[in-house]
Amino acid sequence: MTEAFLRQAGTRTLARLQHDFATFAHPHQEHGEAGNNGGPWTTWLLLGGRGAGKTRTGAEWVRALAHGTPPYAERPHRRIALIGESWQDAREVMVEGESGLLRCSPRAERPEWIASRRRLEWRNGAVGQVFSADDPESLRGPQFDAAWCDELAKWRYAEACFDTLQFGLRLGLQPRQLVTTTPRPLPLIKRLLADPRTRVTRAPTKANADHLSPAFLDAVVGRYAGTRMGRQELDGEMIEDRADALWSRALIESCRVAQPPGLARVVVAIDPPGTSKVGADACGIVAVGRSDSGAYYVLEDASAAGLSPAAWAAKAVALYHRLDADTLIAEVNMGGEMVRAVLRETDGAVPLKEVRASRGKYLRAEPVAALYEQGKVKHVGCFPLLEDEMCDFGIDGLSSGRSPDRLDALVWAITGLMNGRNAGGPRIRQL
Repeated sequence: MTEAFLRQAGTRTLARLQHDFATFAHPHQEHGEAGNNGGPWTTWLLLGGRGAGKTRTGAEWVRALAHGTPPYAERPHRRIALIGESWQDAREVMVEGESGLLRCSPRAERPEWIASRRRLEWRNGAVGQVFSADDPESLRGPQFDAAWCDELAKWRYAEACFDTLQFGLRLGLQPRQLVTTTPRPLPLIKRLLADPRTRVTRAPTKANADHLSPAFLDAVVGRYAGTRMGRQELDGEMIEDRADALWSRALIESCRVAQPPGLARVVVAIDPPGTSKVGADACGIVAVGRSDSGAYYVLEDASAAGLSPAAWAAKAVALYHRLDADTLIAEVNMGGEMVRAVLRETDGAVPLKEVRASRGKYLRAEPVAALYEQGKVKHVGCFPLLEDEMCDFGIDGLSSGRSPDRLDALVWAITGLMNGRNAGGPRIRQL
């Protein structure tokens, strides 16, 4: 129906629709009234990847405020602060950029840009003042009824600049601010996320894929997808390290490779869940290989939650056959007889090594973490969920408050290869 309407619409209608942002906005760009606490919001925090439409959202929001255009505004806002990482960024991105205020405004509504005064002036009297986050003191004195803060996570003096701005948001009945940024684990971002007066929307780069270069999507997204940088810059995730974790994001990034060499042995390790009920632990299923040089290569994380014993056994055995592995390693502390029986029923010919945990998770993981520090473990590709568990695994033996099932399987796999270096003979295979 929409396509048919657009084909029949006249030139004037199409021209108007081109600037009707609210009609075609993505979900993360849409207007909303409820903050974290369900009540009206003061800060709209839009966290997104590169090219997700953050700048366009900011520019369209300011344009709507200046004219009092529903649903983003019920009345014109007269004084609007526009704050970029630097004066140059504010001008070239927020004002003059491809998705900036001048480009997104119809000619008849376009504000006048007075560069010498660093301000935009609309014909109805609305004014947008441009500021650099490098100069928090410049925000002392002026007052506003709205503000757009772009790429706040990159501001050098983020806390000082943002806090100073808050004292200037004192005009109108309900002063508000929009923060558009790629997330970083900064105290200010965490503070805004926890604030009940904050409204949060998120978007990955792919949400706006129709408006991005196919070459960019193939080259950049294809190269960085799943990596720490990709998850932050493309998926808009806030990635951070735990202070007492055995692994760091930087360490894992340094051990990433595209392909493994010939491998002498490959094992598939299983950390079975105690139950398959909804909300139960996942079944950890991780494949690791070892080269003749003694390096370990994490090949696949096939872990999954909510599977019945028959289902996770079938998944593990299928991975064993696909990788031409040497053996299955299964922890049997919980339901040992069941684990053995379900694997034998799935494929009685698969070699099975049973292991029991006699030490805590942290102690078992320390020797494996030491191998990472020595550069002896490589990740063949990206394993976001496994790597999240690794970087949030602390001395309490938990990751994000839960049992680290993927990590457990990884530790069993590498430990099994460490303890059986010469078992099975020199069987080299290419994957």
